Amino acid sequence: MLTAAVIARAVGAALEEDAPWGDLTSTALLPPDTTATADLVAREPGVFSGGDVFVAAFVLTDPAIRVDVHVGDGDEFAAGDVLATVTGNARGMLTAERVALNFTQRMSGIATLTAAYVTATEGTAARIADTRKTTPGLRAFERHAVVSGGGRNHRHSLSDAVMAKDNHLAVLQRSGRDLASALRDALVHLPHTTHVVVEVDRLDQIEDVVAGGAHTVLLDNFTPDELRAGVALIDGRAQVEASGGVNLDTVAAIAATGVDVISVGALTHSARALDLGLDLRID
Repeated sequence: MLTAAVIARAVGAALEEDAPWGDLTSTALLPPDTTATADLVAREPGVFSGGDVFVAAFVLTDPAIRVDVHVGDGDEFAAGDVLATVTGNARGMLTAERVALNFTQRMSGIATLTAAYVTATEGTAARIADTRKTTPGLRAFERHAVVSGGGRNHRHSLSDAVMAKDNHLAVLQRSGRDLASALRDALVHLPHTTHVVVEVDRLDQIEDVVAGGAHTVLLDNFTPDELRAGVALIDGRAQVEASGGVNLDTVAAIAATGVDVISVGALTHSARALDLGLDLRID
């Protein structure tokens, strides 16, 4: 969850990284009492995310700086729209500028890409979800951006749910245990609130997974025809998730097969930063 504490910790570290001994340029060239106003301007259309993060970059640099954000996270905007206005000491504003933009451009890029996937699956019951393929240390920011774009979050960490993937199943098979009994034994010891997801890559694996009590069956790299067959085999006994080979060209066909969730790593690992700029004027 993107809490105030998470924001302060990550943005503070980014500011320290960018100006470990202060902003040498601004200190050397700008009079200390110069004030300015700057607008955050969209150079292209998109979906906004990261308003609180944008504010934090400036306020952590100089608490006297005022930031007015004119759009909410999840709002669409057009090229040329003014998304926020910043007023205060020019040195502080320029010191925080790049960190503020880096976060907001990245988060808005993820939100915009997510919104494109959500739009492509309109009219189906499929939900678009992210994965753990996130930038280390920035997962809460990137996942917040996915929600801003209309997507859903998958498990946040390894501690949140049981998710048995191909490597887990390979080790289990090597140990000589069958999958269905291993799942049933695990469910006896797990808290009743724990969700269990099992990934399969063949139709003939599905019955053991369902018999073992998995709550979600993840169909990995299945063709649309195989996905439809998998949905029919599961027949409402578990939630059906599709992953692998998902892009904007394929997601509509995947959603039309009747799956409940489509997990898309590209939402966070392949989104490009949106083009936003800070246009400054001296008061």
